[in-house]
Amino acid sequence: MADWTEGYISDINYTYGYYPYLNPNSVIIPFLRAGLEVPKFSTACELGFGQGISINTHAAASDIKWYGTDFNPAHASFAQEIADITDSDIHISDESFSEFCSRSDLPDFDFIGLHGIWSWISDDNRHIITDFLRRKLKVGGVLYISYNTLPGWSATAPIRHMLNQHDHMLGSRGQNMKKRVQASMDFTQNLLNICQPLVQQSPLIPQKIEQMQTQDRNYLAHEYFNSDWQPMYFSELSDWLSPTKATFACSPNVLEDFPHSNFTDEQLDFLNSLDDPMFIQSVKDYMRNTQFRQDFWVKGARNISTAKLEKTWQNLRFLMISNRQDITLNIEGNIGTIELLPNIYEPILDILADYKIHQVADIEQALPDSIKQSQLFEALSFLKAKNNIILVQDEQVIETVRQRCEKLNHYILQQSLVEQNITSLVSPLTGGAFSFSQFDLIFLHTYQQGKKSSTQLAEVAWQVLTQQSKHLVKKGKDLQTEEENLAELNNMATNFISNTLPLAKRLQIITD
Repeated sequence: MADWTEGYISDINYTYGYYPYLNPNSVIIPFLRAGLEVPKFSTACELGFGQGISINTHAAASDIKWYGTDFNPAHASFAQEIADITDSDIHISDESFSEFCSRSDLPDFDFIGLHGIWSWISDDNRHIITDFLRRKLKVGGVLYISYNTLPGWSATAPIRHMLNQHDHMLGSRGQNMKKRVQASMDFTQNLLNICQPLVQQSPLIPQKIEQMQTQDRNYLAHEYFNSDWQPMYFSELSDWLSPTKATFACSPNVLEDFPHSNFTDEQLDFLNSLDDPMFIQSVKDYMRNTQFRQDFWVKGARNISTAKLEKTWQNLRFLMISNRQDITLNIEGNIGTIELLPNIYEPILDILADYKIHQVADIEQALPDSIKQSQLFEALSFLKAKNNIILVQDEQVIETVRQRCEKLNHYILQQSLVEQNITSLVSPLTGGAFSFSQFDLIFLHTYQQGKKSSTQLAEVAWQVLTQQSKHLVKKGKDLQTEEENLAELNNMATNFISNTLPLAKRLQIITD
């Protein structure tokens, strides 16, 4: 009988992460920056959705009809449970890629997302997916794909190989997967201690295995212990996607495409001597020793006209979510920190500092003539990439999704009192989610119950910890007494009231 897992780890559940670039709204700014037409999204699909946090978030917070599959029935069951709570327009499946991609009842899609899938599946499944993209991605549709990349993985690939080999040869099938992961980690670390030639050639290997010892074991199992694992060069991915007629568009993160923060003058001169845009991507990966890529591809890329580019920008709406005084006028890149021009950014931030939604046309009108339109568009792009401001959906969409978002957030906040798996709350303004700490979630839930002082918030959080037989650790020291824990929780609650609560309100995650 065939193994339904196809060599993929299935006896330990995947993590409950949220991945913002699976939000179709994340396409808008990068495409405009790349000078490309922005498609309209009405249907979307996520292949391999894991626990389903992202697909449920995006279905709840948008007017897009979502479809998705994850072959693990435990994942699909959990995702369906959330979908039933929100009553979103979402279709969850636990079919394999071969089953799902051969269905005749699926629509054509404006957006298809693959996060954390491509590098961990077999070539047979890659052929199935590329055929699916060829048939079901609409002309003008967007593909989001993330994958482990060469040359960045070349040096540390031996770690993954030995972890996998040790588990295959010596791991007990009757043993808990987390214990198998730890056994393979310990073996590999001990082995590397006596592999001087390898370590001398690849000195980062010991650092990598030490870093892995601190990471979530569920994540490590899915990242390193599947039977299939193939990081690939950008050019190899391009070859795989060639039959789909999709071409590379841009990075979802506009800061990654900003040359001055990522490349030296010498590197820029070298890149400027090249003509082929696809080859340039490969060269950039060598310069940055890229380990992980996140890309947008589009079927039928079209350059946007200057007039339409301007009009599209002017119709966009933004909202500041960071505290004004906390916003730094710099960006971090691969070559260090780049300072942003205060004479451009300060007037823009001053307009947005009322924490109201502003249309770009109105911002432009209020700015001094010395700030060019192109400088405004770039500044808004960078501020959004820095998570200082958000791109806001149309008002009609916000009102349509508000109740679904409230249901999803209510579920997550309730769950935070008993387990800390999901850490993201959904905003009706953005169509996406934002991450919060374990205690911020508890404080938010408590605040919504009418207990709003730092003392009340701390007392409820301490009750939650006590019920779970836990206590706080501060600077490596266990806080044993109730007084010590309550004092620290009160400090955390005070910070929550000053910083996290205003953020949640600005995002309309909670309302008074």
